[in-house]
Amino acid sequence: LEEGILTAVPGTAINGARTQRVPNTTNISFDRVEAESLLIALDLQGFAVSTGSACSSGTLEPSHVLKAMGFTPHRTQNSIRFSLGSANTDAEVDRLIAVLPGIVEKLRSLTRTPVRA
Repeated sequence: LEEGILTAVPGTAINGARTQRVPNTTNISFDRVEAESLLIALDLQGFAVSTGSACSSGTLEPSHVLKAMGFTPHRTQNSIRFSLGSANTDAEVDRLIAVLPGIVEKLRSLTRTPVRA
């Protein structure tokens, strides 16, 4: 999941260490995308993700963990947590990786600053 997202979507980065962490959870920042917008778009596609830690599920507030790690307000506001459980399938991961680039590109296109002549 993690490598697929990083490869498929330009302008993404892992928040935190790549090792010594739980293997089923990743937190990824998406440059120039508000996490709330991405969360809603993914929800409409049937994916459950979060902008906060597991203990703050259901909130749209940026992760207090990312704040404590010293990330900029912008980065904490464009980060999504993805968690996999035993019921998730490879097909679900593949589908997410397939639809995510288009969703991110659409959201980025909505926030682009127009070029002035």
